Formats: sequence, C-alpha cells, structure tokens
Amino acid sequence: MSLAANADADLDRPSSAWTGWGQWLALITMTLDHLARYAVPESWGLGWIDSSLGRIAFPLFAGMVAWHGLFNTRDPLRYARRVLVIGLVAQLPYALMPRDADGLILNICFTLSLGLIAGAWLLGLPGRRARGVAAWQVTAEALAALAVWALAGRIVEYGHLGLLMIPLYMLAMQRLHAAGDAYAERLTSVVATLPVLVTAGLMNSSEMAKAFTVATCLGTLLLAAGAHRLSPRVPFSMPRRLWLAWYPAHFAAIALWLGLSA
Repeated sequence: MSLAANADADLDRPSSAWTGWGQWLALITMTLDHLARYAVPESWGLGWIDSSLGRIAFPLFAGMVAWHGLFNTRDPLRYARRVLVIGLVAQLPYALMPRDADGLILNICFTLSLGLIAGAWLLGLPGRRARGVAAWQVTAEALAALAVWALAGRIVEYGHLGLLMIPLYMLAMQRLHAAGDAYAERLTSVVATLPVLVTAGLMNSSEMAKAFTVATCLGTLLLAAGAHRLSPRVPFSMPRRLWLAWYPAHFAAIALWLGLSA
C-alpha cells in the first residue's frame, strides 16, 4: 500500500484517544452508582448519585462499544462475543444484587452485545444488497431481529430502549464522521443524531437523569463530529485485565459485602 493510501486510511478512521478517558469515567461512575444503590445504607443520603453520576455510565459504555464496533474492529461479531463472555461471568454476582423486580434480568453486557450485533447488521445492509443478497432474505433477517428485540428487551438491563442505543449510535456516528462541508450532508448528520438522543431521554424518568444521559450522548456524538481530534491521550491507560475483570469483580465484591453484613 502506498504512503498516500495509508494517509487516507488514517483520515478515514478517527482518533480513539478519548476512549482512554471514557474507560475511567465509565468504570468510576458505574461503581459509584452500584455502591450507592446496593451497598450504602439509605441513611447516608447518596441516592442522588443514581439520578446524576450514575446515568453517565450506560450511554458512555454504549458509545464506546459503538465507536469501536464502527471504527476500530474488523469483526464486530467477535467483539460482541467478547462482551457477551464478560456478561456470562458477571451474571451470577449480578443476580445476587437486591432488586425490587422479580424474574430474570440479564446484565448490561447482554444489552451491549446484542446492540452491537444489531448495529453491525444494520450498517452492513447496503453492502449486502449491493452484493446481490435477496430482498426476501433481508426481510426475514429484519423480522427475526425484531422478534429478538421484542423478547430480549423484557429481560436485559435497560430494556428495549437500551438495545436500541448502539445501533442508533452507530448510524449517527457514521453520518457525523462522514459528513462533508455541504449543507445537505451536515443537515443529514444532525438529523441522524436525533433518534439516539431521544431514546436516551426516554430511558429515564427524572429530569436530572434525562439531562445527564442526554448530555453524555451528546458529548459522545460531538467526538464523532470531529471533537475527537482535541482529546489528548490519557496519562494512565487502564490495564486491559482491569477493564475486562472490573464489571464481574465489583459485583462479586458487593455481593460478598452484603453477605457478610447481613
């Protein structure tokens, strides 16, 4: 490949330096949310975390998964399987958390994994149609995807709306990153952000929670629109093992704490 081709490839793929900061922010806000929700006595008055800082974690996780699935991985399905493995490991300690609702609830990794699979399928449709995939096959796949969404949305964390976040993120990010200087392209890219922002707002009931969730989504979308160029690299990169193990490990630690303090 020529040097010019390499330069074009670098221009086509945005910088992912911001995700180093995103990893730390997502883990910290998620942990604070779960500690306030499950481990800390109500008398401590930390319930406000659930409606504020705690609403940053999911849209940030979803945004990073969508970003990597769109820009950084050659095999989104393999990436989705890795996320699913973490979810399987975390499911037992996650199930031990005290909840008001009864029945099976699958943790956030299932939501992220299924969302990434849906997003990869959706973005791959134009190429598949160009290669001659029959319309009936695409229609059958779409109906199967809707059935999975309807069923899985009842048992995964963040429900039906949560499953939509990554596909909508990926569509918006693709449009934002590819938009040129033409007015029509800019307008189309802005319109493409509305579904994910509306979905983020509908996921919460309180005004504070809506504000934190939508603001997190908006910040992530601005990165796709070009703000990624402004992000320096994080001075202390998160160790890969910590990133992979923290989700199941922190639930296991909370479950142990609850068991010992019962």
